[in-house]
Amino acid sequence: MVSFEGVHAPLVTPFTADGEIDHVLLAKHATGLVGRLSGLGVGGTTGEYYALTLEERVKTFETVTEAVGGKTVLSAGINATTTKDVIHLGLAAKQAGMSALLVAAPYYAQPTQEELLAHFLKVDDAVDLPIMLYNFPARTGTDISDTVLEKLLERPNFRAMKESTGDIGHLHHLATHFGERLVLSCGMDDQAMEFFAWGSKSWVGAAANFIPESHVELLETCMSGDFAKGRKLMAGLLPVLELLERSGKFIQYVRYGCELAGVPVGNARAPLGTLTDEERKGFASVVEPLLRKGK
Repeated sequence: MVSFEGVHAPLVTPFTADGEIDHVLLAKHATGLVGRLSGLGVGGTTGEYYALTLEERVKTFETVTEAVGGKTVLSAGINATTTKDVIHLGLAAKQAGMSALLVAAPYYAQPTQEELLAHFLKVDDAVDLPIMLYNFPARTGTDISDTVLEKLLERPNFRAMKESTGDIGHLHHLATHFGERLVLSCGMDDQAMEFFAWGSKSWVGAAANFIPESHVELLETCMSGDFAKGRKLMAGLLPVLELLERSGKFIQYVRYGCELAGVPVGNARAPLGTLTDEERKGFASVVEPLLRKGK
């Protein structure tokens, strides 16, 4: 049975110098994280799914499943602007051998809550895989309401939700109203301690691409109830996680983190650029101690 608990890394999509997907490196990167984390995601925000064609996205599903399918939980991010494209991606992910789906509100379209519910139900009907919802209204323009969530939880495939609003009050609400029925996953990395204090046992963390052991140690420490140690661990991670979440250069920092960890994944696709020399130096100063600790 698919479990959404533990730390899952949303994989970066490596690019060559001319901007094409480096499938050999993608397979190598995925293989290098197997056994160090509870699962891997393909096609999330960290993988720049919005910058890939549908064909490129399907090929990344195939590359990762060929490399590590059956060795870890694999979640396919299938968000798109239309229900038709989301279902197309979901069926392709299932055909490739992915374990589960990550499904957000269609971005830019801004459906009503009734339309959003119908969308999710159509995806579930068509694909039939375990689903982690992804609540990220800052990116999609649409929140997943309690009413929609209540209806979805009546179906067995809707098991988890990655919560990325950044609203601590909403975290409290979800934990107290849905905590017994929903695997609540941390989707705002610099708030990880708050999630774990409220019982979350799941973390979809972008920086797990390059410092996986630090993520696992923090989650497992908090799950054991040692929040004093957890706060110390979080204090060491915060300089990294705050730069990811608050700098406006999330993707660029994740990519440079991978480079520091010995996996140079190339630059993001335009319109995103690169880090300045000063930004690279500052990030290296907070990441390298965690890399040494993880060895």
